Amino acid sequence: MSSSLKNLSDHDPASIPDGSKMKFGIVVSEWNEEITAALLNGALSRLKKEGVREENIHVKTVPGSFELPYGSRIVAEQFSPHAVICLGCVIRGETSHFDYICQGVTKGITELNLDYDIPFIFGVLTTENQQQALDRSGGKHGNKGDEAAVTALKMAAFRNILLQ
Repeated sequence: MSSSLKNLSDHDPASIPDGSKMKFGIVVSEWNEEITAALLNGALSRLKKEGVREENIHVKTVPGSFELPYGSRIVAEQFSPHAVICLGCVIRGETSHFDYICQGVTKGITELNLDYDIPFIFGVLTTENQQQALDRSGGKHGNKGDEAAVTALKMAAFRNILLQ
């Protein structure tokens, strides 16, 4: 469903697992920093709201969205989190660079999900313009960082339930 039809920050509280015994990595791109900082704030706020202790959240930055898969792999290996949230923003420009970056990031994060025993959450905005990115990073369509944190909580709980 398009985020224009659903608020990214609208969640059923009863469906969100308790995070008090979980540990998370967050890797955030510095590129489009106004947007990615807002995504990070959304993710951090949600994790803390769901009981994740601050010392159990490891945040690292990478230069751009293309570097998210590598940075996320390193965070997973160094901190052994229950899930890694990958936050970035790619805004379409005048060249095909947008397509290559989006494809590379998507493929990289997909491969991490298949190669590692923890979930890597795709919290990357791929928008046509700056306004769409603002609308999805705390604006009228909610915050993709918040949504990514909820997804991380749910996937970490899903993994834990199946491995018990």
